[in-house]
Amino acid sequence: MIRSRLAVKLSLLVLLCSTIILGAVICNTYIFSRDLIVHQAEELSRSRGQAAADRIAVVLKPVEQSVRNIALAMEGWDLTEKRTVELTRLVVRNNPDIFGMAIAFAPHAFSPDRLYFAPYSFRKDGGVQTKQLGGSRYHYFDMDWFRQPEQRELLVWTEPYFDKGGADTFMVTCSMPFYRLREGKRTFAGVVTADITLGWLQRLMSGIRPYESGYAVLLSREGRFIYHPDERLRCNTTVFSLAETRDDPELQRIGHAMTGGQTAFLKWRDRLSGQASFLFYMPLSVGGWSLALVFPRDAVLRSAKVLTRNTLLIGGCGLLFFILAVILITGRVTRPIHDLSRAAMAIAGGNLNEPLPPVSTRDEVGDLAESFRIMQQSLRRYILDLEETTRRQERIESELRIAREIQMGILPKTFPPFPGQTEFSIFATLEPAREVGGDLYDFFLIDGHHLCCLVGDVSDKGVPAALFMAMTKILAKVVAGPGMEAGDILSRVSDELARDNSSSMFVTLFIAILDIRNGELCWANAGHNPPLLLRPTGTGFIASHNEPVAGVVQGIHYTTSGLTMHPGDVLFLYTDGVTEAMNVEAELFSSERLLDTVTRHNGRDPGRLIAAVQEAMDRFVGDCEQSDDRTMLALRFQGPARRG
Repeated sequence: MIRSRLAVKLSLLVLLCSTIILGAVICNTYIFSRDLIVHQAEELSRSRGQAAADRIAVVLKPVEQSVRNIALAMEGWDLTEKRTVELTRLVVRNNPDIFGMAIAFAPHAFSPDRLYFAPYSFRKDGGVQTKQLGGSRYHYFDMDWFRQPEQRELLVWTEPYFDKGGADTFMVTCSMPFYRLREGKRTFAGVVTADITLGWLQRLMSGIRPYESGYAVLLSREGRFIYHPDERLRCNTTVFSLAETRDDPELQRIGHAMTGGQTAFLKWRDRLSGQASFLFYMPLSVGGWSLALVFPRDAVLRSAKVLTRNTLLIGGCGLLFFILAVILITGRVTRPIHDLSRAAMAIAGGNLNEPLPPVSTRDEVGDLAESFRIMQQSLRRYILDLEETTRRQERIESELRIAREIQMGILPKTFPPFPGQTEFSIFATLEPAREVGGDLYDFFLIDGHHLCCLVGDVSDKGVPAALFMAMTKILAKVVAGPGMEAGDILSRVSDELARDNSSSMFVTLFIAILDIRNGELCWANAGHNPPLLLRPTGTGFIASHNEPVAGVVQGIHYTTSGLTMHPGDVLFLYTDGVTEAMNVEAELFSSERLLDTVTRHNGRDPGRLIAAVQEAMDRFVGDCEQSDDRTMLALRFQGPARRG
């Protein structure tokens, strides 16, 4: 009896210890695998969300770029009514993702005697048709697609709407304002718009499912449902109105976070299915939109629960029928798990070469060991890929630094450049916003009596703009010859740039030629900012003929204008990166501040004048990041040289 009772006690003690150990193993396995799976689910939702965002951007980014390019071209390009209509038809015909395009002018901006002028070209019956917007029944000046870009002074996407009588489907419109110089001031002249339908977007969103029972939601900038699995909410309801209807402050808070451009992964009670779920949301790079993915928590944690249930079942049967076997199996199970945990901690500490314990069993422990082995290999590959990516990034950055040095090397930077010439003094500076930029300046003697100087701004940024800038600078220097007027040089440079210009890039360019014997100055302007003329009696802008930018089309003839510079007069040239330098309050440095600055420092030599403008601009901008290239050139006429 004593032995029986001891045996029972020992059996019960072994059973109790085995149960505790098995319970600890099961809890540890469940918690670790649950956290790992939740982390994987978060990574999966991020990758799926980013993939969807990239696919949307592939369609919307070219639309934005087309609208931006046309708006920039319209600022310096006075087109006839026929050419304006042809431009809208050409863009729609060549861009299959664009349903329709309009160039809508402000009241009387196209012609003093026309209140409305807004040609709209759109797809219909397999072709492209055009109609004029505006009239007693359609005041497009009051439409969101016209008012919002005018008020915000930047490119905007409208809220989704149903285009009744047109495409008969849900659409959004991309709009960007353009401006014209009127009496020396940059004045709002109208907007360029592009319409796209949302059918492709809703088909794309309906196919996004991180898990079988998950779904995706897409919100506009103001919280309107662009896509929702409940078709009744699409384009008709905002997340805020839905939250108010359901008296759901948490949904209201999430709506504000999404429209505010935030990213998060959190637990969520899905109101559509009533299930405990995970919610991931992130902003898109276009339109101010936000994407959300919702998927049930049970679907994510199913594998962890299955693993825990199977482990408990096997352990329970072993404890009930084979106490001794349970003791032995427990020792065999806990030992590799302990070793795996130790190896996992070493790996987590950064030792990716930590050897994993050999596990020959084909049960859950073996699966866990194999999972660790796969995870260790994946981490090694990830570190190797990260190192390779870092090396590539460093190589790219090095190449960009070399490209910057090459680009800056082709610009004149030795001052004074002509020590033997006392008739004038000149100074210039260029500060690119990126490693390489699209601004340019140059000055050179055409012959013994004529100095040519120029300043330009290419329509894009980065390496393509730098190449276009170098081509422009070289062409200007090659084309310029004795006896040529500034307008002729500019016309020939524009023709050469427009030849085979498949990228549709262009450049604003100001060219001036100074006769250093008598101060006679001739100049031509291709859509560039009007320069300043500083005289002892006062300072002012040189009026522009509002001629188009260079390099867009061939056959443009640029006008040559002239004036006489007196000794002490200074010609100040600059790019829009100076007047459009922005501070943290989103205020522009502006032409008025530039005029006030150079007026206060009138009389200084070119180098000190440019330094004063740079100091005033730096003070105004503060810590705000530079967004555009900044170029300045100052030419001072000293008077004819005295010959002994």
